[in-house]
Amino acid sequence: MSGFTARIRRTRPAATFAMAARARALRAAGHDVISLSIGEPDLPTPDHVIAAAHAAACAGETRYPPIAGTEACRAAVARKFTHDLNRPVAPNQVLITNGGKQAIFNAVMALIEPGNTVLIPAPCWAGYIQVVEFAGGTPVFLPCSASSGFRLDPARLEAAITPASRLLLLNYPNNPSGAVADPAMLEAIAGVLRRHPHVHVIADDIYEHLIFEGAYHTIAGIAPDLADRIVTLSGVSKSYAMTGWRLGFCTGPADWLAAMGLVQGTATAGVSTISQAAAVAALDGPQDLLVERRAIYRHRRDLVLAGLAAAPHLTCTRPDGAFYAFPSIAGLLGRTSPAGRRLATDDDVADALLDEALVATVPGSAFAMPGHIRLSTAASNDALTRACARIAQFCGAVK
Repeated sequence: MSGFTARIRRTRPAATFAMAARARALRAAGHDVISLSIGEPDLPTPDHVIAAAHAAACAGETRYPPIAGTEACRAAVARKFTHDLNRPVAPNQVLITNGGKQAIFNAVMALIEPGNTVLIPAPCWAGYIQVVEFAGGTPVFLPCSASSGFRLDPARLEAAITPASRLLLLNYPNNPSGAVADPAMLEAIAGVLRRHPHVHVIADDIYEHLIFEGAYHTIAGIAPDLADRIVTLSGVSKSYAMTGWRLGFCTGPADWLAAMGLVQGTATAGVSTISQAAAVAALDGPQDLLVERRAIYRHRRDLVLAGLAAAPHLTCTRPDGAFYAFPSIAGLLGRTSPAGRRLATDDDVADALLDEALVATVPGSAFAMPGHIRLSTAASNDALTRACARIAQFCGAVK
């Protein structure tokens, strides 16, 4: 990569997309691959959302949008955040983004410079690592063990904070572990943050509606006195099965949002007007589908847990939210796969599962926690049943 910038040289492609690409290539070659590598709902976008998008297009809502979002979309999101945070949120306190990922990118690029560190509970979504390193910051991982339910220990957070610490990234429900935040944990984290006023927070709540045990809580709602340091974000991708519509949104302090809007205006400008009309319909329309779909994902979670329980050498902590399973494969390490591959790392296990069992997963090292693999449970019951059977057969045949 001679001649390109340092930010390009230090930025790594996401392992999730790499595994998905390998799975597609094998499938194109005629292999019966089951891909559980990408966290994308297999359920359809609701009909009334599609109808709203069609109506907006027919009405001529096809011109350049305001960078911060249309009035209608910002108002709908403001109503949502007013409910979630239990305090008034005005439309001018909302930024609409090209997916939740751009909200994270905007927030990090507006805040982080070389020399800053970003505190990230691990396991974590691989995209956090990418954007922090792209901005020139240094990720500092805070390991969250399976025995703790993959939840952040506030004492570990406090011990990791230094004068260089600029940002804490919270993601609950968590990708990849499915851990869910409870009020006690968030209250304790808020107590730490009060003692360190130089640390800001991004609360990535994209899986807020996919909670199977407990209820949704977010730090800005638990600790309103810290609101001037917190950006809370979500979107319609996961809950409403609208990944391709690329519609995220966030709220936070005015100065941080203004800086994020400048980043967005420089990079991509505004978000598709058609997608914004669709998001309004999703947020303001019937919400029964969220309950129905949560029940579907919970059933799939239970199905996968039962299937993995039959796999020798695997152990899987129950995910309480999102649509992933994150089993430990420590029992497979040091062994040999059925085809004779030495399984020294989680990358080796994921590669062997794809090549030999034709199941695409993602190694835990991509999520800053080696010794695991991630499976997306956003797939049909049949696909999940067959995938778990293949994994169990593979694990039973290792030597």
